[in-house]
Amino acid sequence: MAIFRPKYITFDCHGTLINFQMAEAARDLYGDRMNEQKMLEFIKDFSAYRLDEVIGDWKPYADVVHNALSRTSKRNGIDFRDEDARLVYERVPTWGPHADVPAGLAKVAKEIPLVILSNAMNAQIVSNVGKLGAPFYAVYTAEEAGAYKPHFRAFEYMLDMLGCGPEDILHCSSSFRYDLMSAHDLGIKHKVWVNRGHEPANPYYGYTEIADISELPGVVGL
Repeated sequence: MAIFRPKYITFDCHGTLINFQMAEAARDLYGDRMNEQKMLEFIKDFSAYRLDEVIGDWKPYADVVHNALSRTSKRNGIDFRDEDARLVYERVPTWGPHADVPAGLAKVAKEIPLVILSNAMNAQIVSNVGKLGAPFYAVYTAEEAGAYKPHFRAFEYMLDMLGCGPEDILHCSSSFRYDLMSAHDLGIKHKVWVNRGHEPANPYYGYTEIADISELPGVVGL
């Protein structure tokens, strides 16, 4: 089988490359107020409400976190403070990559330009990308696009900025709901699912599965 060599490899950042630690932040804030079962329910709800918050009109990510945490706290009978949301939001730029990321990216970056499409704010993403250990051709954010993934408009903005079509890229993500479903619907045929355990497999969407970024060079024949 011929190996596809894309013009660009495009990536989701937080969760796929950066170790996204929203669950840990929630535990630090609320772990002493509930048992483990309730904590797991809280974390699941917090994730669901963040997705619900980004499928509307674009708003600053601080508002996404604030609203999602407030709604999760209400659902779970936990007192919410504005300060809690601010503390969670301010953690985002401090997070670094999964251990497998820097070496895998560096190997691919020697041959193929790397691009990030992130739901982060411009002010957040610079710190996160700086920790990835590889050069990126371009970094695009929801703030620039005026839309969060899974909105098609975020992907269309990236493709317009790159001056290419969906057939020219390989999109890599650990999330179906934020990335790979939309990529599929937009005609991005070449996709990689990084199985970080966030979501179950869904073969309908057509992808190459890898355990981590160390396996990405092999996908493109490097």
